[in-house]
Amino acid sequence: MAYRYKSRNIAGYLARIFLNNPLTSVLVWAILILGYVTLQIAPREEDPQIEVSGGSIIMMLPGASPEAITNVAIKPLERKIREIKGVEHIYSTAMNNVAMLNVQYYIGQNREESNLKLYDKVMQNMDNMPKDMPMPLVKPFDIDIDIPIATVAFYVKDIHKPSTLEQYKLVKEIQQDINALDNVSKSRFKGIHKPQFNVSVDIDKLSSYHLSLGQIMKAIQAIAKNAPNIDTETENDEIIIFGIKNVLESVDDIKNLIVAQYMGSPVYLRDIAKVEFGYDIQNYQKSELACKNKEYTFDDPIEQATLTISKLKGTNAVEVTEEVVKYLKERQDDLDRLGIGYIITRNYGERANEAVNELMHHLVITILIIGAILIPFLGWRESTVVSIAVPMILATTLFVAYVTGQTINRITLFAFLLSLGLIVDDAIIVIENIHRRMHLKETAEHDFDEIIIEATDEIGPSTNIATIAIILTMAPMAFVGGMMGQFMKPIPLNVPVALAVSLFVAYVFTPFLAKKLIKRVKGTH
Repeated sequence: MAYRYKSRNIAGYLARIFLNNPLTSVLVWAILILGYVTLQIAPREEDPQIEVSGGSIIMMLPGASPEAITNVAIKPLERKIREIKGVEHIYSTAMNNVAMLNVQYYIGQNREESNLKLYDKVMQNMDNMPKDMPMPLVKPFDIDIDIPIATVAFYVKDIHKPSTLEQYKLVKEIQQDINALDNVSKSRFKGIHKPQFNVSVDIDKLSSYHLSLGQIMKAIQAIAKNAPNIDTETENDEIIIFGIKNVLESVDDIKNLIVAQYMGSPVYLRDIAKVEFGYDIQNYQKSELACKNKEYTFDDPIEQATLTISKLKGTNAVEVTEEVVKYLKERQDDLDRLGIGYIITRNYGERANEAVNELMHHLVITILIIGAILIPFLGWRESTVVSIAVPMILATTLFVAYVTGQTINRITLFAFLLSLGLIVDDAIIVIENIHRRMHLKETAEHDFDEIIIEATDEIGPSTNIATIAIILTMAPMAFVGGMMGQFMKPIPLNVPVALAVSLFVAYVFTPFLAKKLIKRVKGTH
């Protein structure tokens, strides 16, 4: 009668079920392919995004002093906001006519829920605010979508050529189109100067006509208005709009503007001021560009405007930045026509891709090193089994991370590297025990399938306890709070999953691969 081993725990049961099952080989290829596809489609980032919740409340109270607005607005609202669960700090500032409260939640609080709680609490307590105070402005923090993943510096190639309205319109059109790309959350220009008509008033001439700056301002504002009046619908269901074309369209139009009457004669703006078309000279912000790249050589730093692009939370930084670069190349002819150059000064997607690829490269090298170390001790066939089992574990863990909303970043892959030395233990223990029992004299007449099942079942209890103990050592890391806890969250999320998957792979696929790859040797000792 042929020897048949009776399994005593889950390890032996799983080994027997999958050892000769035709679906096992299909599962091996499916898991490896699934891991490869996940690696290609999963969102990539350089660092994990940290959930920071909070907001600012801006209150206007015309005519109120800092002390008054503190007593009647800030303090009552602070007491009510303290009722919100999860609030860590409240910072308030009061000035003449205005006050601001900055509310910071504990790191890790859900941003959407926190924003809703803050807005709801302010609206609930409006009856406690001064009667003449306008509606407060609640501005939530958007830190998770504020960090730019790409920055583009636009500059005029010919620094002696003045900027034109067409150049401004083009870069603003580019900003609008980029903001409409998939997964782009927001875009902002920094250092850009808007075109406008500049009126430089001669104070001496103003005095000679007995005029004030206020009169000049009112005269210009009155003629510059272009707000049409909209009438109600007619009997023909038509809407009648009354309006006039803006009469200020050129420098000459403004120069010929009548601002006052003096001794019976009109006073034109050209009589008391210098009018020219330029940019917002009242904006003192200025940004300059200096580049060391050989492709861009500037003798001196030149003025530039930087476009910052941010992505939606949880999306692929690599794909978003690639779309931005592709769009800029499509607009290259329009930029060249107007003499505008650009330099991509920050490409977060490229850096994230390089970081992920580098860590994946190190993962492959580590797996090869493990396989090479096992060859002298167990043989190349046994080493091959372990080398196949490790990618299966990582592929499954990566897929689990993807379906749970995680991104591939440096900390995620660091968790894989950290767990690599732990996940190989289960497969090595199983394959080593199979190798050992195969060379025993007492198993010389046993069927190879039964040897594999018995060897797997034998190490089941001890392997289970050891793996569970390691998983429990990772559990406390999940309860670390603050910035560090958020940053290192991928480790307690992924390492326990990898260890649990390694048990399943060791009991299901390692025995199967051992039967396929290891040459049966009858024991002699």
